[in-house]
Amino acid sequence: MTQPNDQDPGMISRATAEIKGIAREGLSHPSAKPVLGGAALGVVAAILPVITIPIGLIGGAAIALWLRIKR
Repeated sequence: MTQPNDQDPGMISRATAEIKGIAREGLSHPSAKPVLGGAALGVVAAILPVITIPIGLIGGAAIALWLRIKR
């Protein structure tokens, strides 16, 4: 039995398409608000002593984007 690979080329191409779509369409793109929400949660997580604001912002946005494209 094989496990699905999270690093398959389909996921990378979907992530690239989502990022380009967000860059082109801004907040009107369906993925923009969830990704920005994830970034905001990452910034809030920066209250922890080991997470800085930029790391939280990037990490939160990346997790939200991954959750959006993994289907």
